[in-house]
Amino acid sequence: MAEARTETSPHDWDTTEVRYGSGPSVPGERRVLLRPSTWPQAWVALGAYWLSSRVVMLALLRAGHGDIAREVYYLYQHWSHGFERGTYPVRDVTWQYPPGAALVMLTPALLPGLSYLQGFVLLSLLGDALVLAALLRAGWNRPGRSIAGAWMWVLGLPLLMHLPYSRYDLLVTAVAVCALLAVPVRPRLGGALVGLAAMIKLWPALTVLGTPRGRTTRQAWTAVGVSAAALLAVLTVFFRGATGFVAAQHHRGVEVESLGGTFLHVAALLGWPGRVRAHYGSMEFIGPYVTWVATASLALTGAALVWLLVWRLRAARWTPATPYDAAMTAVLLFTVTSRVISPQYLIWLIGLAAVCLTMRQTTQRPVTVLLLLATAVTTVDYPLFFEEVVSNSWQGTSVVAIRNALLVGAAAMSCARLWRASVPRRKKLTTLS
Repeated sequence: MAEARTETSPHDWDTTEVRYGSGPSVPGERRVLLRPSTWPQAWVALGAYWLSSRVVMLALLRAGHGDIAREVYYLYQHWSHGFERGTYPVRDVTWQYPPGAALVMLTPALLPGLSYLQGFVLLSLLGDALVLAALLRAGWNRPGRSIAGAWMWVLGLPLLMHLPYSRYDLLVTAVAVCALLAVPVRPRLGGALVGLAAMIKLWPALTVLGTPRGRTTRQAWTAVGVSAAALLAVLTVFFRGATGFVAAQHHRGVEVESLGGTFLHVAALLGWPGRVRAHYGSMEFIGPYVTWVATASLALTGAALVWLLVWRLRAARWTPATPYDAAMTAVLLFTVTSRVISPQYLIWLIGLAAVCLTMRQTTQRPVTVLLLLATAVTTVDYPLFFEEVVSNSWQGTSVVAIRNALLVGAAAMSCARLWRASVPRRKKLTTLS
């Protein structure tokens, strides 16, 4: 039976009706669907690995929570006491999060019968399971879809050991993944979830950059703005100091694990007189020329934004995978150019890479390989070699340099593959002699 399509504008691919037959969906693509007899085995394999790996992650957290989980029961719990009284930590320089983060940090304190850390870990575990369920639903035995995304999430997250369960980035990623998967089918719902996630941590706002032009973009982008504005209004009414995080962000410097920090690491080995110290909630470089490096990082972020806008204006070929690929590229660019590349940022990238892999047409498969390698090296950086990183030893410098080189390579590859897949080549003009 031949494949039948009802073609519409490429800017509104979400309205296209596609009925797949036995042939390949695109030229050169080999489409393999799981036979019903293989479903139980795949479910058992996924479920068994998820359960066993998460038990190990929880055991690591219990054995070493005095180190990695310190941020939960010192900072998050401390801030939650203020949220219960209706105020943000406006005089705390370590508070640098959008106002919606208060909801995440307050919730564990409201769970009965659990300590704050237990409640936070329970919410993180539920968020982890929610992402897996969403990825399975998106990719399970559907034409053009794949469960490779579910495997990416199940295999990738444990590479960070127990860190994901001791940072609230996992919960933000869970909302962002569900939002991104919902946008093509229900743009208003997906956009509303993106707005909610962006008020918890800003990066999910980038995930709608690749929505196809037309009705989908109008509905999704409007929902993002309305949702974010509504949540900000509610938090401003019921809490004091909801916008105080903006001033704290202004004072951020160059963190030791950032791309700019890598150059300062090398400079320190060559005799640069700067040093590392705790500054505004992270370990940052202090010394001459640091402000130049920070300014260069901001300039690179601005250049990344310009490139993304040019891509959106030039893009003419949209596939169902394009919104996911564009979200991956956008967040990866802003991560690499940030003045701070904390280990938990890899949670975002693992989640977005998993969403991309739910589509067989994705351009980001090689990028996910580099991200997995970068995630593994990140764990060597923190917690295994973090003392060496802070002390500017050659071992710590090497680890940070390798991790950031992998991220830069992944960002460059992601941009190139997204551009080639969606921007048509300009025809060369020839002249007759």
